[in-house]
Amino acid sequence: MGITPGVKSDMSEKKPFNFALFWDKYGTFFILAIIVVIFGSLSPEYFLTTNNITQILVQSSVTVLIGMGEFFAILVAGIDLSVGAILALSGMVTAKLMLAGIDPILAALIGGVLVGGALGAINGCLVNWTGLHPFIITLGTNAIFRGITLVISDANSVYGFSFDFVNFFAASVIGIPVPVIFSLSVALLLWFLTTRLRLGRNIYALGGNKNSAYYSGIDVKFHILVVFIISGICAGLAGVVSTARLGAAEPLAGMGFETYAIASAIIGGTSFFGGKGRIFSVVIGGLIIGTINNGLNILQVQTYYQLVVMGGLIIAAVALDRLISK
Repeated sequence: MGITPGVKSDMSEKKPFNFALFWDKYGTFFILAIIVVIFGSLSPEYFLTTNNITQILVQSSVTVLIGMGEFFAILVAGIDLSVGAILALSGMVTAKLMLAGIDPILAALIGGVLVGGALGAINGCLVNWTGLHPFIITLGTNAIFRGITLVISDANSVYGFSFDFVNFFAASVIGIPVPVIFSLSVALLLWFLTTRLRLGRNIYALGGNKNSAYYSGIDVKFHILVVFIISGICAGLAGVVSTARLGAAEPLAGMGFETYAIASAIIGGTSFFGGKGRIFSVVIGGLIIGTINNGLNILQVQTYYQLVVMGGLIIAAVALDRLISK
């Protein structure tokens, strides 16, 4: 069949370039690449070494874990401000269990998964029962969980537990540090949940429009509970990794980490308004946070200025999201 003169075929038509879609897919990678180029130019003899890159990946593993948990809370247009306190309490319980003679791996599973999941469930139940915004609930539970950590530790560091636990997380498999493998394994599981399971699709629908999700037959309260349990488990696992890396459980561990978690999710393209985001973009967001912290440390910039940079990145990322959406 011939083509009518003057009429272009569908095959010959090219879709116009859509910057919003392009940025949504690849923007986070460009941000990371630009940051690496900047720090690599400022300190090529230290920043671009193999040892330092490995260190960035290991340091970012905790940020990636709590960022992925925060991602789910933000995905339903909520937030979880208690991730730092959950990290500390889970790590403290893990250390206490090991000192009580529990097998290190079993203690890590109990401390990370069960304690973190239980604390996340408390957040989810309170949000559902009170009807208050997650900001208010998790602001309160952040203080409660931190207080419990200080009480059970008597405000002291807990150390002296099994070196098998510390050595396990300090080891490498085919050159890849265990904390990196650990965080990437969690990312794969959460990617599968969000892309291949109905539960994940329902969470996206809930974040996109809560009322529409409700009238579509989605159990809103159940999915809110699941979201905060996932956030709690990720923070709990981050607490286990942090305790292993430090060789001690610190009662003030994770202070301010909610900022890093939120920044990882938002810089990774997760919309503060819900219903939009991808797990592996959050992983890149966590790497961006780790790269910035590492680069500023190498340049001997004080820690206080790092907080200024994090705050500015959050504001810039949200503003850019709104601008590109328009």
